[in-house]
Amino acid sequence: MRISVRVPATSANLGPGFDSFGLALELCNDVTIDTDAAPEIVWEGEGADELPTDGTDMVTATMRAIATSMELELPRYAMRGTNRIPLARGLGSSSAAAVAGVVLASRLLELGVERDAASVTVLAAEIEGHPDNAAPAAHGGFTVATAEGFVRRLDPHPDLRPVAIVPDVAVATSDARVALPTTVPLVDAVSNAAHAALMVAALTTDPELLRVAMRDRLHEHVRLGFVPGLAEVADDLRRHNVPVCVSGAGPTLLTFPLAGAPQLTHELLGLPPAWRVWPLDVRAEGFEVIDG
Repeated sequence: MRISVRVPATSANLGPGFDSFGLALELCNDVTIDTDAAPEIVWEGEGADELPTDGTDMVTATMRAIATSMELELPRYAMRGTNRIPLARGLGSSSAAAVAGVVLASRLLELGVERDAASVTVLAAEIEGHPDNAAPAAHGGFTVATAEGFVRRLDPHPDLRPVAIVPDVAVATSDARVALPTTVPLVDAVSNAAHAALMVAALTTDPELLRVAMRDRLHEHVRLGFVPGLAEVADDLRRHNVPVCVSGAGPTLLTFPLAGAPQLTHELLGLPPAWRVWPLDVRAEGFEVIDG
């Protein structure tokens, strides 16, 4: 048996939608398992030399957790992964791995979970811990996930053309999380609620609203401080009238150039050469399974 799954990168939070908003991006990891091949784990692409090959990676750990929860045993298999999502950059690499693990385990064990994106989201989020990333990785498009596990998928506006600015610095999500304050002023909470409501309209019906909607007062001020110069880049983008947010826990910045915006280049923004300026389309679909 040979099964492949393709899972997209995601950008969570999207400014004011802290721990709830997510957007699927057209940048996908592929993972293939083959039960007829000699057992091994091989990684290619982004972070290939950093990922474990001893079965402690997120895909394998997720598959094992699913099998254990069902009191079933996985067959022996070889696994090959092609990574295109940078690791620890705020683009949902861990959630993509968890979704891949849920889908592959379901297929191997004939559970049927992969037929329902909502079930995939729940299981991946339980294991990896971030429903705001798991939801768009499973459903595609723009998603709103609640702490109670409810997910609503919405169609993103076709004119959205995000550009990711990816520093050459890794930031662990756990570090970015622990640095956040545990309480926030009421005025900041109110501001985020208003801007989050505007973000839904901006992402689905009127992208011009992004210039007003994409403002956060809960988490971005902390996460912009993890990489020297990152806050200045964000400020420079806003001076050029380009909506920008921290993608997930960072340090990637996700921008949404609108009509009349300048072309984003290293020279325009004064970026270090090792940083990437990466145009990424929005992905309408979530994970994709290929048999054979």
